[in-house]
Amino acid sequence: MAENEELGKPAVRRGRLTVVLVLATLISAFGSSFQYGYNVAVINSPSPFMQQFYNTTYMERYGSPMEENLLTLLWSLSVSMYPLGGFFGSLMVAPLVNKLGRKGTLLFNNIFSIVPAVMMGVSEIAKTYEIIIVARFIVGICAGLSSNVVPMYLGELSPKNLRGALGIIPQLFITIGILSAQVLGIRNILGNSTGWTLMLGLTGIPAMIELLLLPFFPESPRYMLIQRGDEKTAKKALQRLRGSSDVDAELSEMRLEDQSERADGRLSVLSLLSQRSLRWQLVSIIAMNMGQQLSGVNAIYYYADSIYATAGVKQSDIQYVTVGTGAVNVFMTMAAVFIVEAWGRRLLLLCGFGICCGACVLLTVALTFQESVTWMPYISIACVIIYVIGHAIGPSPIPYVVTTEMFRQSARPAAFMVAGSVHWLSNFTVGLIFPFLERGLGSYSFIIFSFICLVTLIYIWLVVPETKNKTFLEICQIFAKRNNVEIKLGDGDLPLKESKESLEDAVRVTAF
Repeated sequence: MAENEELGKPAVRRGRLTVVLVLATLISAFGSSFQYGYNVAVINSPSPFMQQFYNTTYMERYGSPMEENLLTLLWSLSVSMYPLGGFFGSLMVAPLVNKLGRKGTLLFNNIFSIVPAVMMGVSEIAKTYEIIIVARFIVGICAGLSSNVVPMYLGELSPKNLRGALGIIPQLFITIGILSAQVLGIRNILGNSTGWTLMLGLTGIPAMIELLLLPFFPESPRYMLIQRGDEKTAKKALQRLRGSSDVDAELSEMRLEDQSERADGRLSVLSLLSQRSLRWQLVSIIAMNMGQQLSGVNAIYYYADSIYATAGVKQSDIQYVTVGTGAVNVFMTMAAVFIVEAWGRRLLLLCGFGICCGACVLLTVALTFQESVTWMPYISIACVIIYVIGHAIGPSPIPYVVTTEMFRQSARPAAFMVAGSVHWLSNFTVGLIFPFLERGLGSYSFIIFSFICLVTLIYIWLVVPETKNKTFLEICQIFAKRNNVEIKLGDGDLPLKESKESLEDAVRVTAF
């Protein structure tokens, strides 16, 4: 950097955390990502009381108790409508972020949180369980949008040296949301016959806070400059986010990105699928998102209560052990925030999937012999905790970060739409088939998850590059070699230069 300054050429400054950047990150993550996690876990603890409400309401309407099969169906719908709504929310990502912007989409998305919060909050008074099922679908749309738009928004606000750390913040708030629901779900708090409607309705509070505060923070400068062509607003936003008036080098890098993709225009999902220059990026985000959800994380949580019970934990104390597991998840995700820029994305993904793979194999052995070996149930508990640690440092948070980094501005909305759809469909699939797997294979079902973790690990090892501390254009150039294409800059057909120094030179030529 000093050498470049001696030559009289501006260099991109190393980004730092500013008050505006920190507050924009925390408000968007709390207002959106927190709700995703909260609504994943919010119906677990009060499920007996909710099912009792379903049965009582049915009996008041029709004068006879609800059949067990119908109750099972209605409860399955109450659970599965959430990931199904998430899938439809993911399909809305590209059109909304292109039309309303990243911040605008997050503000609009609060409708899909506040309305269902009211619906679920009044369900008992209204004596209708159908409203809960509909509300779960709507709040799923909220989760589908927020799980994609928040990482996109923060990735575009962040300087490149902080992009990984800030990109994990949404996943951190997802885990905090899960932990909050677990704590509130304790029987002595809200997980009881009188508190469950309030517990469901609380999801509207983060949305209200975001709706009130986020308008005071800037829209993505990349969106304003590259997609809206409003350089004046983009520069002001960048100056607020960086806490400095000297943002010319970063603006120049954005202009270069704009030039390099101008020929492509704004990409739809269909055109994204057909772009040879994006082939390996697309395959990579599909592989990572499928690996993330099909690695068995939801099955581990499903199995956890029975593992704790077998190990001798009292039924009344299992809820506290579950909260402890949630706290470990939060702590390890927080650790990932601090180590991602030092260790890199690739290493955390490899370590995470490797730990999950080993934990699933060991858990299979432990579950098989836990009835015949007295100390084996404690190994099962250790496997659950080790798995949670592994998933929290890599497979959970990093795919969102890498999805932001692998695509340039015109392709990013469509890429998140694809990644989000794969994420939620995989989530829905695991929830649908795991009960049948567990019934047919028992503890051996975790061997399947171990195999998926291993395949994903091998793919990442062979294909996914390190993206730490690189500009979006530098990452694009890495993949250009793998895709056997040449990245060109605008109408001049100048090849994007490969080294960092020559990239800076290209920026300067464009700027000056």
